[in-house]
Amino acid sequence: MKKVVLITGASRGIGKATAIEFAKKGYNVVINYVSNDDAAKNLKKYLTENYDTDVMTYKCDVSNEAKVKEMVKQVIDYFGKIDVLVNNAGIAIDVAFADKTVENFRKTLDVNLIGPFIVSREVGKYMLEQKSGSIVNVSSDDAYEGYYEFSLDYDASKAGLINLTHNLSKYFAPYIRVNAVAPGWIETEMNSLLDKEQMNEIENKYYLRRLGRTEEVAKAIYFLASDDASYINNEVLRVDGGCNHQ
Repeated sequence: MKKVVLITGASRGIGKATAIEFAKKGYNVVINYVSNDDAAKNLKKYLTENYDTDVMTYKCDVSNEAKVKEMVKQVIDYFGKIDVLVNNAGIAIDVAFADKTVENFRKTLDVNLIGPFIVSREVGKYMLEQKSGSIVNVSSDDAYEGYYEFSLDYDASKAGLINLTHNLSKYFAPYIRVNAVAPGWIETEMNSLLDKEQMNEIENKYYLRRLGRTEEVAKAIYFLASDDASYINNEVLRVDGGCNHQ
């Protein structure tokens, strides 16, 4: 029986690459997304045409508790189980500190931290019943040492997600492994707007002198979720090419 992965924020970027990676490995895939219907539809089409996989798409804001409960119920009703959860959905609202509002901060925490809490709680109930499962949270290397006033709420949320990872790994033991990845700057649509000077400054912070690729993060996520990592729990894997934030 095929394993099932639920990936939040999966219509683009790291989430999309992760969906492709799991489909390659023979998983059935649930693509959660919040707004881009066309992107989710196109990804489903790509996966089903190129891999032996059954794909479900589900439009849902992960910070909406009622919607998340309904999403998880429908996934269980359709597939009968969830073997892997990837908490990838996230937002960044880059606003100067003096102009950043409580609403900006709260929205960032709602999606980046409270969302993973809600989804993990709801999926975890079923994983505990089946006495198996793996959760991988997508944090950021900015959780450690990224001092940038425009995204201090993002950085705080990603630091909180690492702490949540540690707590969940203890709570769900011994049946569910909970780990996280902490990517550096990755080549995504969001970062494509940076000018050449900004890009050079960012790349020079990394020992490999380049941004990471979404598929490189996806492979790390898959590894942590796979049986090859069966004795890895409560860990944060940095996928940042070596980084010096100074």
